[in-house]
Amino acid sequence: MLFPAALFVVSYGLIMTERLNRAVIVILAAGIAIALGFLTQAEAIDSIDFNTLALLIGTMIIVGITKKSGLFGYLAIRTAQALHASPAGILAGLSLVTAFISAFLPNATTVLFIVPVTFVIASELRVPVYPFLFAEIFASNIGGTATLIGDPPNMLIGSAAHLSFDDFLFALAPAVVLVFAVQTLLLHFLWGRSLRAEQSDRARIMAIRAKGAIADARLVPASLGVILGLIAALVFAGELGLEAGTIALLAAGLLMLLDHGPRPRGARTETVTGAFMEVDWVTIFFFIGLFVMVGAIAKAGVLGYLGRALLAATGGDVRVTALVMLWGGAIVSALLDNIPVVIALIPLIKGIAPAMGGDAAILPIWWSLALGACLGGNGTLIGSAANLTVAGIADRSGTPIGFWRFNAAGFPLMLVSIAVCHVYVLWRFF
Repeated sequence: MLFPAALFVVSYGLIMTERLNRAVIVILAAGIAIALGFLTQAEAIDSIDFNTLALLIGTMIIVGITKKSGLFGYLAIRTAQALHASPAGILAGLSLVTAFISAFLPNATTVLFIVPVTFVIASELRVPVYPFLFAEIFASNIGGTATLIGDPPNMLIGSAAHLSFDDFLFALAPAVVLVFAVQTLLLHFLWGRSLRAEQSDRARIMAIRAKGAIADARLVPASLGVILGLIAALVFAGELGLEAGTIALLAAGLLMLLDHGPRPRGARTETVTGAFMEVDWVTIFFFIGLFVMVGAIAKAGVLGYLGRALLAATGGDVRVTALVMLWGGAIVSALLDNIPVVIALIPLIKGIAPAMGGDAAILPIWWSLALGACLGGNGTLIGSAANLTVAGIADRSGTPIGFWRFNAAGFPLMLVSIAVCHVYVLWRFF
């Protein structure tokens, strides 16, 4: 286990220095892991979650085409006007919208739709965009915790434990509401109350005619139709028998078809090329490298060792095991991507079920793992797909989210959310 773990630690340390692009670091580390035999090329390919990549690529294309229509600008103006152009109100309002949508869409998809609106609002009010981006990352991971389809770890847990959409909603939604309320209050004191926009800027926002933001009226109904269809298909993905990545690519292909229409061949090529250029390939390749690196340490047994150590500390007690899963799952998920952490822990939890009274008896452990893994993703910039997706957009927009800047506030706030869940788990399940 030593050498793959050392490679991961060195790579993580280089990412923390922020001296090199994180995608370059993980791609090199992934190549080194294969070259040194920590895993074969076939195993490296198997470790990549292509469903997640397809979901991100598809939604990035949809967002890029929709952005051309001016729809995001229109929504930004209407949102700001509904909240009287108050920066603090917009901070809370966009967080609420992000959390709600993330309960029904994968959270990485949600932020792709919300963040472009956020940049427009911040630019018009001439306020820093970072507090809004931070709040939306937190809200997306919190909201995604509430349902089976909101966050990939929940999908994995639901499949392994045969838990339904309603099971997740009834067991976890109350905790999510509590956590969201606490985090919104803390973010208001951290940033919201100090955000100030000039009265002239607020007055200008209130006077803007929102329809004037529409640049291509032809694309608006096409974009809205595809986005709503995407949401509906993702909600009913199980009934359709399709993975989220397939649905996203189908939706992207349909919108690209509607976008290029009957144009000359050169114009069609330019339109399609422009759509593919909207994909944040730096983020995509960061995910590829990260998946391979985590695959290497998983093959070496590092994740399994950590999981067994967590469970060994519980002495076979369901209550203690649930709390260990909550806190341990959160901290490990903050340091690693939460998807492979959950993949490693699922067989361990299923293995201890008979000794702890069967599948029904260990339900609190599943719920604690879901809360820990999903909310733990807020702890660091690389803890969840949504975090990295927003960071990629911010980098391309010239306002990078620093690793340490995010972690300095993210990790303590994540611990607060886990403390709230600690109380909830004890009250609800024991």
